[in-house]
This record gives sequence, C-alpha cells and structure tokens, in this order.
Amino acid sequence: MVIRILHTGDWQIGKPFGGFEPDRRGELRAERFAVVGRIAALAASRGCDAVLVAGDAFDDNMVSDREIQRTLDAMAAFRGPWVMLPGNHDAALGVSLWTRLKQRADAARVIVADRPEPILLEDQGIAILPAPLTRRHEGADLTAWFDHAETPAGLARIGLAHGSVQNRLPEAAEAGNPIADDRAARARLDYLALGDWHGFVEIAPKTVYAGTPEPDRYPANAPGHVAIVEVDGPGAAPRIEKVRTARFDWRSLALRLDGGVEAVDEALSALAQPGETVLELVLSGSLSLRERVRLEETLALWRAKLFDLRLVDAALIDAPDDEDLDRIDVGGFVRVAIERLRARAADPADPDRAAAALALRLAYVEHRRLGER
Repeated sequence: MVIRILHTGDWQIGKPFGGFEPDRRGELRAERFAVVGRIAALAASRGCDAVLVAGDAFDDNMVSDREIQRTLDAMAAFRGPWVMLPGNHDAALGVSLWTRLKQRADAARVIVADRPEPILLEDQGIAILPAPLTRRHEGADLTAWFDHAETPAGLARIGLAHGSVQNRLPEAAEAGNPIADDRAARARLDYLALGDWHGFVEIAPKTVYAGTPEPDRYPANAPGHVAIVEVDGPGAAPRIEKVRTARFDWRSLALRLDGGVEAVDEALSALAQPGETVLELVLSGSLSLRERVRLEETLALWRAKLFDLRLVDAALIDAPDDEDLDRIDVGGFVRVAIERLRARAADPADPDRAAAALALRLAYVEHRRLGER
C-alpha cells in the first residue's frame, strides 16, 4: 500500500502585517485562510491519507475564536485526518488556542499533537512521532524520544517537529529548539516532517522543511509550497514532491542605475503577475536630477500596478550635472548656494550629504514645475 501524506506548516494564521496599508493588510491576512483551503483541496484531489501541519499554524496564542473557526472551515475540503503540531508561535501552553480549537474541531478529523507520544493512524498505515513545543524556546532536542519509541510493525514511522536542524541551517535560525541532523536515521524514521524554516528544503536524508505555503517576507529560500510525500512502506525511501500553493509572489529585486532608469521599466515589465507581486526594489548607482525625476514618475506608475512596492534607495546617489543646474535657472548668490549644495551632496564624508541632495532635487523639481506653467 502506498502511503501518501501532505506535509505543510508555518501558516501563521493571524499574522498582523502591520507594515502595510489597511486594504493590503486585510488582503494578506485573508490569504492565510485561502491557502489553507487550497491545501485541503490539494490533499483531497491527490488522495492523501493525512495532512501533517508541522507547527506555527497560528501566529500566536491570542488569535480570535473567529480566526480559529475560519481556519477549520478552510480545512473542510479534506475529510481525512489533520495532525496539527504546536510550534513556537502557537505553543501548547496550559491553556492555549489549542484548548479552544479542540472545542470546535471534529475530533475524528483534527488531531492536536500536543503530547510526546505516538499517534497511530492504523487505517492509513502511519505511526506519527510528534515533538510539540510547550514554550517558545527550548534548549533541549525534543525529538530525542523518537529514537526509543516503539511503534507497531507494518506502520511507517513519521516524525513531526518544529525547530532548527543543527549544523544545516544559517546560524541565525539556530537560536533554539534544536533538532539533530541525523534524527531520521537514529529514530528509524521513514520521513521527518519539519516546520519553522519558511522555505522548502530537504535539509538531510528523509528530513524536509515544507516551508510556509504563502510567503510573508522577501525570501531567498523557496517559500510558497507544500510537500506531497509517498512512502511504499516501512524502510522504503520516500518520494518527495514540491507543490506550489502560493498566490502572492514576494521578491526582492536589486538594480544598479548609472545614468538612466530604463532598467527599472524593463525589469518590472518582466513580472508575470504584477498585481500579485509584493516587491522590494533595491536601487544603487547614480542619476542626474533629470533621471531622478523620471525614476519617480516611473515608480508612481508601477506602484499602481503592483500589489505593493517598497523602495530601498540609500545607495542610489544624486549626481547633478551642468545641464541640471542650468535648468535651475538662477544666478548670483542663489547659483552659488546651488553649487555648494552640489558639492556637499557629492561628498561621502559630509554628514549632511543626504539633506543636500534632497534640497537640490526639490529645487530642480520646483523650477521644472514653474517652467511648465
């Protein structure tokens, strides 16, 4: 019998998205529920035996009852078992959101893996070994008990945990909740389903982070997927398929502009779905004041097309030339002041360099506006 599971995690239901305008914030929050619905439909269409949620289904323990109910409603399309592990954001405290969820959930369908003991899904051929978090940070490896856990013969052993695999992830991701990088081998697991890292990666043999199914930051680590895992039986190598589930495309794009802004329009025109793109645009180089104004006009057009645009331009330097200064049609002491501003704006050691550059740009724009009357 082929065992097929869908592995997901890090839904972050209730994430506030406080840095966005209210309309965008509401749409991003709503998409957390929508992606759960897509996961449920995928699990049903692919004939999965179970869905494993590897922690942080919720952004914190203070999510509302309405958010819990909307999550359960989104899960309804898959009628098989959902095994949900408390993570560091939604730890299994004495009284937690899991207490409220159990009161609302169909117990035959939603299994909260809040105790370190085997969960036997004998009809599905699976024994699940969970490592629930009971607080945000743990110094000990909560998966260690897997090594000596007894499970019935004939059931595939699936580990379910939330944390940082040691020696495999960047140091910043290993502050707590450690997991041994050879845990799957030590515990004779057929698959180890992990949460916490938001990108999809097979981090060690039979050991996979599914990542968040709907991105929530500018990534470099392949978010926006779930794993469909097939196991032929105990001891067989799992077949792991990465399946995209994301709607929004969060991306960071770095461009160097030296003299002209054409590269901005070219790069943004290549986006497949700008209306569903959350873009961080990082610009460097130098532009004349004429081109700086063109850049602002270009970005104004793209802000209306993109779902969201964040500009990072600290490394983009204004480099006014003689033509720029001639267009600021002034003479006498005002021209002297403009020349001094130009010199200060060009001096990397001047502490007021940015203010001088802004003053020059404003002067250019104002004189251009007056000239168009």
